[in-house]
Amino acid sequence: MTKYIRRASVFCLVLLIALLLNSARIQVFQAQSLDDNSANRRETIQRYDQPRGDILVQGKPITGSKDTGESYKYERTYKNGPLYSPVTGYASQTYGTTFVESAEDDVLSGTDPMLSTVPFWNEVSRFQNAGGDVETTINAAAQKAAYDGLGGKKGAVAAIDPASGKILALVSTPSYDPGDIAGTGQSDVDTWNALNSASSQPMLNRAIRQTYPPGSTFKVVTAAAVLENNVVNGITTDTDTPSPYTLPGTTTQLTNESSSAACEDATLEYAMRVSCNTVFANLGVQVGLGDMVKMAENFGFNDSGIKVPMTAAKSNFDTDMNDSQLALSSIGQFDTAATPLQMAMVSAAVANGGTLMQPHLVDKTTKANGTTVSTTDNKTYQQVMSAYTATQLQQMMVDVVTKGTGTNAQIPGVTVGGKTGTAQNGVNNEGTPYAWFISYAQGPDASTPQVAVAVVVEDASADRADISGGGSAAPIARSVMEAVLNSSGS
Repeated sequence: MTKYIRRASVFCLVLLIALLLNSARIQVFQAQSLDDNSANRRETIQRYDQPRGDILVQGKPITGSKDTGESYKYERTYKNGPLYSPVTGYASQTYGTTFVESAEDDVLSGTDPMLSTVPFWNEVSRFQNAGGDVETTINAAAQKAAYDGLGGKKGAVAAIDPASGKILALVSTPSYDPGDIAGTGQSDVDTWNALNSASSQPMLNRAIRQTYPPGSTFKVVTAAAVLENNVVNGITTDTDTPSPYTLPGTTTQLTNESSSAACEDATLEYAMRVSCNTVFANLGVQVGLGDMVKMAENFGFNDSGIKVPMTAAKSNFDTDMNDSQLALSSIGQFDTAATPLQMAMVSAAVANGGTLMQPHLVDKTTKANGTTVSTTDNKTYQQVMSAYTATQLQQMMVDVVTKGTGTNAQIPGVTVGGKTGTAQNGVNNEGTPYAWFISYAQGPDASTPQVAVAVVVEDASADRADISGGGSAAPIARSVMEAVLNSSGS
């Protein structure tokens, strides 16, 4: 009898060991593959079992969470969703995350190891911390001024603090409310389908993901290249430029919107003030392709790695062109294309004495109790040009606003520099042009400029003759600059 008991005990021991080994195999060696299995809803249920951390603007949350009572318990909510959607993006239980919601998802969802008090405790215990918060660099007044200024027209605004690279406003219109697609219900699906099929593309972040021909705003880049390469002997010296100007190697004549006679042999200063196409096309060719490419890339063109923290679309300046193409590219035409963020970077570099700071949208992340997890340092993106060249560009941009094409951007008592642009659009340029304006502003008590702005308006419903950077875009830029200056006590 004892022998049979012993055998049964050994058999049970073998079964126990096999069970333990199998359990270890599943829990240790197969854990990751099981976690990643699309049929495993446990991790997703856990993800939504607690409120998501908040995205903040000047210390105030622009997001929230609501208890749905469903298996995916907490659903994302948004305050002023259409106003801030180009910043927040969406956090959807059905469609995932975008923009800051995506870039900072680990912090917001509570899965970032940095949120844990004890290192590696989360990995061992599978405990989930409370979601952390993300403090943005956005200025609430500037964001609202940009959104209200666009008034629902297709367009975008980007505003930057030139000294730090902090993004003060990032607006794209028409917009949408990300809260309408945050859940799993049929209404969320219907809204998603409607948004994606809308011809106005409300989910397109035009400020960082759409490129446009920059038109005459690109003349600031060309002027920087001209001055850095000593193509002209100062900004007040006459240039040897005919008007009209025949594009090299062609019989095509380039003309000016302003008086052709006035642009003939015009100085760089005057050409910037009234926006002479002929002068900048001619000077761009004299600079040469290599140095024009170098200057454009100093400003950020051709860089596909600009993250704010979400990745911005690459702005383009061709690296292989003949002289006629280079002439057109030097006035922001041909294949030259830029995001509004890129053109705000152009203005910011000029305003900051030639030093372009890395643009960024997140100031810091914190735990739920307010303890700082990470901060974003102010970093130099590129020394674009010399301080002397930047000073000359500032002088020319101020002239544009005080007595040139950008007078609609004037702010009493404030130093404002700007550049208008009207970019051609459509087949054979028959579409309504895009209206551009880039600018910067310095309050009377400030030692350096406090804000740089880029505005683009694509208004297909307007009369073609009414579209201009000075008329359509400059007033919006002025409102954004005023909002920043007023909120900083200037």
